Amino acid sequence: MMEKTTEIEMNAATPGAKPLLSKRSIWQRPHDEFAFFLTMPRAMRVLLATNLIYAFVLPVIEIFVGAYVMRSSNDPSIVALYQLTVYTGIPITFLLNGFLLSRMKITTLYSFGMLLSGLSMLMMMRLESLSVIGVGVAGILMGCSFGFFWANRDYLALSTTNDSNRNYYYGLETFFYTITFIIVPLGVGAFLAKADDGTWFSGNVNTAYQVVTVFVFILTIISSIVVHQQKFKNPEQKKFLYFRFHSLWNKMLVLAGLKGLAQGYLVTAPAILIMTLVGNEGSLGTVQAISGVVTAIMLYLLGRVTKPKHRIYILTIGLIIFLIGTLANGILFSAVGVIAFVLCKVLFQPLHDIAYFPIQMRVIDVVAKIEGRNEFAYIFNHEFGLYIGRFLGLGLFIVLATFVSQTFALKYSLIVIALLQIASIPLAKHIIRKSNELSK
Repeated sequence: MMEKTTEIEMNAATPGAKPLLSKRSIWQRPHDEFAFFLTMPRAMRVLLATNLIYAFVLPVIEIFVGAYVMRSSNDPSIVALYQLTVYTGIPITFLLNGFLLSRMKITTLYSFGMLLSGLSMLMMMRLESLSVIGVGVAGILMGCSFGFFWANRDYLALSTTNDSNRNYYYGLETFFYTITFIIVPLGVGAFLAKADDGTWFSGNVNTAYQVVTVFVFILTIISSIVVHQQKFKNPEQKKFLYFRFHSLWNKMLVLAGLKGLAQGYLVTAPAILIMTLVGNEGSLGTVQAISGVVTAIMLYLLGRVTKPKHRIYILTIGLIIFLIGTLANGILFSAVGVIAFVLCKVLFQPLHDIAYFPIQMRVIDVVAKIEGRNEFAYIFNHEFGLYIGRFLGLGLFIVLATFVSQTFALKYSLIVIALLQIASIPLAKHIIRKSNELSK
């Protein structure tokens, strides 16, 4: 495992500069922010650079692939089925990745996951018709790409950071993702809209989607090259399959299940709602961009100045914002309601992530030391907690859309999910307190 940063390194400033942790320097001396970034370990910086490039790929995969399936099938249930097969492929690949880590370099597996996402998009765009089988196979392949990407990315994030700099790491990483979720949907949405109105490609939107896919594949190649600029170490222990865990980890799995419950909807619902109530993919990009810049700046500042003790407050604010958005969508159920929901989603998701991931990593630090196990064992097991939540969430949507109505599912299931998320607050508070007690 890679050597972690010390507290002194974390708080180091450049010689002769004013203290980098002051709020004043963030606003008045932005060049100091780059100097502060350079005080981080090189491995952490290379990982962030890799994730920055790949951050331009994720919005296309998460937003426009769902919109492409919706456009081609005109069936929200097919979109949900696609997402369910994606989520099914992820834990399967986590398992395969665990075995491969004893034989292959972690950077090879990581870059393979990024490249595979581009290949799975190419396969999707080449399907003549979106049958259930075709969508299922494409979804499994995309899930495999996510599995290789997230399994290795999570381990590398854990091994190159410590609890004192994880707020900064995830704040900066989430800042990247938030900015790209503004730029990419705007650009790709406008590009697809031009094809849709006949300006480009003779009105053939599928051709435009194929061009976007080629661009995505090029980005995955570049990010794969960048990650190989650092020699990351594989987990030292090879065993990663366990069935009994410390009680603290079992509570973390419940928190993971609650997170997964919302994840499926956050990938699937916005595309369906916007295509149904707002308009085309151009609207998709415009709506995502409305509050994104403010959110991105806020996330960087939170990651820069907050401490581990503030995570529960960030999580609580994010969950309340999500509940407000789902209520606006359910009550109004119109273009205005959808815009309100997506604005709240843009705020909620990164706030939730910047609090959740450091909590998860902290628990892994603690229980891995207590039980003397490979950290990847917990990353692997955590994915199954997420999967159960995703499966239940998407299953609820499919059941309601099939046996009640699509409108009912889009209006009310999100509210149910948001109310269940509120249970995360007392649970997360307990997990944080217990982690601190056990680490002493």
